[in-house]
Amino acid sequence: MVSKATTSMITSDKVGTRPGMAGEGTPLKAAPGHELAMFGMGCFWGSETLYREVPGVTATTVGYAGGKTQHPTYREVCSHTTGHNEVVLVEFDKSKTSYEKLLKVFWDNHNPTTLNRQGPDSGDQYRSGIYTFSDEQKATAEASKKAEAAGFTQPIVTEILPVPQFWIAEGYHQQYHDKTGSAACPVDFGNRKG
Repeated sequence: MVSKATTSMITSDKVGTRPGMAGEGTPLKAAPGHELAMFGMGCFWGSETLYREVPGVTATTVGYAGGKTQHPTYREVCSHTTGHNEVVLVEFDKSKTSYEKLLKVFWDNHNPTTLNRQGPDSGDQYRSGIYTFSDEQKATAEASKKAEAAGFTQPIVTEILPVPQFWIAEGYHQQYHDKTGSAACPVDFGNRKG
């Protein structure tokens, strides 16, 4: 059986536990020996569930990345007027897992060829994105995108950008599937070869 991340959410003086605290301009910082990664792959409830089950992931939290407003709420993000993306922020122990493994989870669990849509969910908050914390992560992400492209019948539309401003989502979104027991968000795996 795969163990879930032992920490329920990323918390420190750099990342708060209420919406907006992480977006105050303070850099996000991982624990010593750990690294952060950020992914947008549709509904953040399902994305967080996937990453919490990866051995070596020590913490996760969901939130809103980018966008043009500060302290966005879920309702505002769903209005399609803020430009934020639903993302999962992942902290991982580099001695137990790798960024490459987290990228594999990303590519294998959503459709990176659909613009602003995943399964039945549509809107810019569901866009495919990899947000990098270093030049090394950027190079690794770009190489993985190039390698994955051969497996699709349509072009990959995943954006790869430096980590934008991040706002922690409301508490009821955190570890949503653990709280509700509901099934994961549906994913359309179309446009894959074979």
